[in-house]
Amino acid sequence: MATDRSMSRREREIMDIVYQRGSVTAVEVRQAMASPPTDAAVRATLRILVEKGHLRIEQDGPRYVYHPTVSRDAARQSALSHLVQTFFGGSTRGAMAALLEIDESVDMTPEDRARMRALVDRAEREGR
Repeated sequence: MATDRSMSRREREIMDIVYQRGSVTAVEVRQAMASPPTDAAVRATLRILVEKGHLRIEQDGPRYVYHPTVSRDAARQSALSHLVQTFFGGSTRGAMAALLEIDESVDMTPEDRARMRALVDRAEREGR
């Protein structure tokens, strides 16, 4: 599969919609877009995403339904890795600090904090 860097802004917007919904038709994509292009342009972009390997297509009666080829979790990991490399020079610590500082009104529950501590402890045990 190609990386996110090989996608246009419109392609990324459509992939966001697909991941939010799980599967979509061209009409659903167009309705969900902030400033949708023509129906033909949406269909052409979906076709490009199929050709690039980001989407697979199924026929459901007269409609074509598009599904992501990579799970949401795998896509999330790839995007996060790219973000950490691009904006934080590969520093997980820097990314984590930025996330915690981004909004001081974020209310972390005791369970959230315990999970974060457990993840940091595990990373330390694994030498990361």
